[in-house]
Amino acid sequence: MALVRWEPFREIDMLQQQMNRLFDEVLPVTRESRNSITLIPPAEMEETGDAIHLKLEIPGMDAKDLNVEVSAEAVSISGERKSETKTQEQGVTRTEFRYGKFERVIPLSVRIQNDKVEAEYKDGILKLTLPKAEEEKSKVVKVNLG
Repeated sequence: MALVRWEPFREIDMLQQQMNRLFDEVLPVTRESRNSITLIPPAEMEETGDAIHLKLEIPGMDAKDLNVEVSAEAVSISGERKSETKTQEQGVTRTEFRYGKFERVIPLSVRIQNDKVEAEYKDGILKLTLPKAEEEKSKVVKVNLG
């Protein structure tokens, strides 16, 4: 039986690399450079018989800073969170807030009436009600079984 030298710092380094890979895969951000992190707002979509209900989490923004554009096939949400300028004589300021521009385009599974979209922005949650186009509501598809 051979003796193997245990190197705890190498194992800790390997664990840190694995955790970094895990967070890069799971977190809803993209890294454009080492100093810049862009926010991609998480979304929740529910389809009913009459409409598609879309919710996006965009905390810390004013409604006037959001731009929502709806076509018959997709929804585009963009905006910019501007950093607050603070002057401080002493001390250190550390922030984990994300600032900068963001954009998210969500394709829709059915055509909608983009001129009848209803929107509400409250407590950092953007809620959109996207009514389906009339031809989509009454659309019946025959399924061939053989």
